[in-house]
Parts: sequence; C-alpha cells; structure tokens
Amino acid sequence: MLSRSLKPAVTRLITPVAAFALRIGITPNAVTWVGAVGVIASALFFYPRGDFFLGTAVIAIFALSDLFDGTMARISKAGASAWGSFLDSTTDRLTDSAILLGVSIFLINKSDALSFVVIATLVTGMLVPYIRAKAESFGIECSGGIAERTERLIIAMSAIALDGLGVPYVLAIGMWLLAFLGAITVVQRMLIVRKAFKG
Repeated sequence: MLSRSLKPAVTRLITPVAAFALRIGITPNAVTWVGAVGVIASALFFYPRGDFFLGTAVIAIFALSDLFDGTMARISKAGASAWGSFLDSTTDRLTDSAILLGVSIFLINKSDALSFVVIATLVTGMLVPYIRAKAESFGIECSGGIAERTERLIIAMSAIALDGLGVPYVLAIGMWLLAFLGAITVVQRMLIVRKAFKG
C-alpha cells in the first residue's frame, strides 16, 4: 500500500542518479549485490551485539540500493531482465531475513522470550512473498494485504533503531505488531487465492 503511493515520487527523485550510474558503467545487478551483501553483513554483525541504532543506520544506507537497481533496470537500454528481477526478489528475502535473524540472535543470547515473536515474524515475512509467487505460478495476481514488504521493513527498522536509542518497550511493540500484521497479510493473500480458484 505505502510503496505504491510513495514509489512515483521516489522514482522521480532518484532517476537522475540512476541514469548517471548507468553512464559510468555500473549495472543494476551490481547495485543489487552490493546492497544485499552490505545489509546482510551489517545485520549479522551489529544486531547480535546489540548495536541496534548504529546497525540500522548502516543498513539503511545499503538498503538504498533497492531503490536504485529497479530504476536503473527500467531506464537502461537493455531494460529489466528476468534474471535481474529474480535476483532482486531473492536478495530481498535474504536481507529481510538477516535483519530479523540478527535481532533474534541478540534476544536468544539474552534469554528473552521476545525472540519467539521475532522468529514468528520472520516466518510470516517469508510466507507473504511465497504465497504471491505460488499464486502467480497459477496465473493469479496476489499482491494485496495490509502489510507488504515496505510497510513491514519500515516498522521493523523503526522499532529496532528506537530501541537502540533507549526507547522502552518499542522493540516488543514493533515485533508483536509485525507478527500480527504478517499473519493477517498471510490470511488475506490465502483468501485472495481461494477466491480466484473458486471463481
């Protein structure tokens, strides 16, 4: 929902930078790889140590690649490739999982029961795109739901960063909210597919 409303404005803003990157020989897939490796390495280095604010700041820088690679692919002469789309989707799953995995490792080391909620959030976060991909393999459009990737990522990163600044209870609130919204989105997408099959 949020991604669809913000995407046109963001795309207009970053298009000149994306065009410059293409002119100097940077490829969209290279941007995807750098961003993915940066996010995964940062999440698994900073978060298990409890460096939540610094880790989120570094991750946010690398996460900008997710904005640029798609724009670069669209405006390049070659256009968006099937491999590029597959690579981007796969690395999105890896980066999202690494962020939650890093937090869960920290919580497990502290024997904090919130780790179970984070793991549940990780599972629903994997199920949401899986349901869409599986539905599309049957020719069913299934991109709806209350919390798509952008919304879930904003909630997760905000809660983690604010916890790093010492805001009380914000990590627990954010993770419980993510688990709830993720479960609702899974059910919503399953109902979309069920309705399509019945129709």
